[in-house]
Amino acid sequence: MLSLICAAALLCVQPGMSQPTPRAQSASGQASKAAAGKDPEIITLEGFRKILAAHRGKPLLVSFWATWCEPCRDEYPLINQLAKEYAPQGLTAVGVSLDDDAEINLVRHFLARNRPVFPNYRKRMGSTDEFDHGVDPSWQGEMPVNFFYAADGKMLVRLVGERPRADYENAIRATIVASASSHP
Repeated sequence: MLSLICAAALLCVQPGMSQPTPRAQSASGQASKAAAGKDPEIITLEGFRKILAAHRGKPLLVSFWATWCEPCRDEYPLINQLAKEYAPQGLTAVGVSLDDDAEINLVRHFLARNRPVFPNYRKRMGSTDEFDHGVDPSWQGEMPVNFFYAADGKMLVRLVGERPRADYENAIRATIVASASSHP
């Protein structure tokens, strides 16, 4: 029953996204095609750490979301838009879905509709506390949550809950500045 309610809610939510420019479309084409072509890879805490290591050297935004989380669904188009806007300044972004395996159809629909310009993964079911605390020992599983990492891999900012665009932009700018000074 919960899945049906979530599916209905997901179908009714229409994010306010502007159409990407041809330049943004070409920059985002690879990530969009990947999202449309296959399910997000399932990761464990070790997989998450490998993602962080693979993106070392650039400012990184990691967004944790779920289709059952209304604030996450509302925020996701903004995260996508910010990832496009700040990519020329070196920002990379990664999404991690916390949806259960039974909700994969909702995840597919959500990603197809939002056409993210960044790769998305799904957390493997189980070991939630271990995963959350491995990402950030002070994270208690609140959603949505976004972590900002400098080029040296140090987490600089964690934004929890619904926030205004300015908070994200301030965090992104601080992450880019810190990355420039830590990685000349």
